[in-house]
Amino acid sequence: MGNPGNRNAESGLNLLILSVSLALFMSGLDGTIVNIALPTISEAFQVSTSAVSWVATAYLLVMAGCVLVFGKVADMVGFRKIFLSGFVIFTLGSFSCGLLPEIAGGLYSLIGSRVLQAVGGAMISAIAPAMITAYIPMEQKGKAMGIVMTFAALGTALGPTIGGVLTQYLSWHWIFFINVPVGIFAVLLGSKVIPEAVGREKLTGFDRAGAGLVFAGLASLLFVVSEGATLGWTSPAIAALAIVAVVTLAWFVWHELRVADPLLDLGLFRNRNFLLTNLLLSLVFFSFAGINYLLPFYLKYVRSYDTSSAGLIMTSLSFAMMGAGILAGMLYNRAGPRVLCIAAGAFLTAGYFLMTRLHTGTPAGYVVVSLVLIGFGLGLMITPASNLIMNSVARTKQGMISSLTSLERFAPLTLGIAAFNLIFIQGILAIAAGHNVLMTSPAEIKMQVLAAGFDLAFLLSFVLGIVILVLALVVREEVHPDYRTGSDEDGPAIGMI
Repeated sequence: MGNPGNRNAESGLNLLILSVSLALFMSGLDGTIVNIALPTISEAFQVSTSAVSWVATAYLLVMAGCVLVFGKVADMVGFRKIFLSGFVIFTLGSFSCGLLPEIAGGLYSLIGSRVLQAVGGAMISAIAPAMITAYIPMEQKGKAMGIVMTFAALGTALGPTIGGVLTQYLSWHWIFFINVPVGIFAVLLGSKVIPEAVGREKLTGFDRAGAGLVFAGLASLLFVVSEGATLGWTSPAIAALAIVAVVTLAWFVWHELRVADPLLDLGLFRNRNFLLTNLLLSLVFFSFAGINYLLPFYLKYVRSYDTSSAGLIMTSLSFAMMGAGILAGMLYNRAGPRVLCIAAGAFLTAGYFLMTRLHTGTPAGYVVVSLVLIGFGLGLMITPASNLIMNSVARTKQGMISSLTSLERFAPLTLGIAAFNLIFIQGILAIAAGHNVLMTSPAEIKMQVLAAGFDLAFLLSFVLGIVILVLALVVREEVHPDYRTGSDEDGPAIGMI
């Protein structure tokens, strides 16, 4: 018979992994479940599409501004308090999103509730990877990270489907209510399995100036890139906020290099390997943004697929990503993170190359193969790259770096959408201007120009894929002494709970 103490420890580890997985599942789900319901919400409140877009934009801006702040706070007061408080706030915000707009305030109360929800979302997503690094033994970290990243991919994949079903057959309110039972369960589970922090109770010396600067800078930057095309890149509001973003982020860097206890230790980036690994992770999500955003338009307008068929084709990427995430966790200790990153870079580059060859008659099978390659590369990359970053810094900075990796997931997606959309539009205009309209019918010209525009935009992903592969070849695995010596600064081992 096995040792009861070992069984209890293993059970505690599995429950902790489940708790963290639920956090990333909810974060991934909420990032994709809302957008599909925006037209319905617009009709319900009888407001314009630009006004209702704030339901999504407000969440994004608050997440961007808060995620680094809560990573640092978690390092000071402990992961348990921030994680559980975040789940409570996120759950209350979700309930408020579904109920309050019908009682008072309409769209404005929905946007306000989304802000509350985003604060909670920033708290849980900021430190989820750090909890794996801090509490899971080194030999199991790869598998654990693979599991939680798979849950994150599953939430992202299921978001549009669940959102569409709930909105169509129940109401848009249920895209928020669905978070409530999951949140309650996660709080109850987390209160049992997450260790108490030791010796971290107060925010003495917290870098408030840095927190204010990074919130203003990141929120302004993401507003500019997400709303620039709608409001006009030269409009007074966009120009003013662009200046705010540049000034505040530059001030933030200057401030962080001089403060005694910085919100983000920029000195870590003097380590070449740390810098390159963070750049690698950011470019992975930036390069993927164009495919994720533009391909549905290609499927609908060039290949004339209906929404359900296009959605089915797109799910091939998510399922490939989930499968690769599980495989990455299984192979992490055997193959090593660097080998997995190189293999992932090769898959991504191959998939991106295939995407540059789309045309007006490309069969669905070709698109699916391309998406499977890209999804497999993403799933194989995220686990080892995240672990490389997390394992290279001291335990006392895990919350800080965990929040950085979270920011490197969703901020490049937002920046990438703006960049790829700009290339696509300008590419179409340039191609159309040089097209020989006397040789082809107008309908054929339209389809050919659109297809060429998609190819041009996806060419950027292919170029970035090559850069990602090169970075994967040069990064190394560096494990901080904290994890070699078995230091346990963050609290008791899981088996001791």
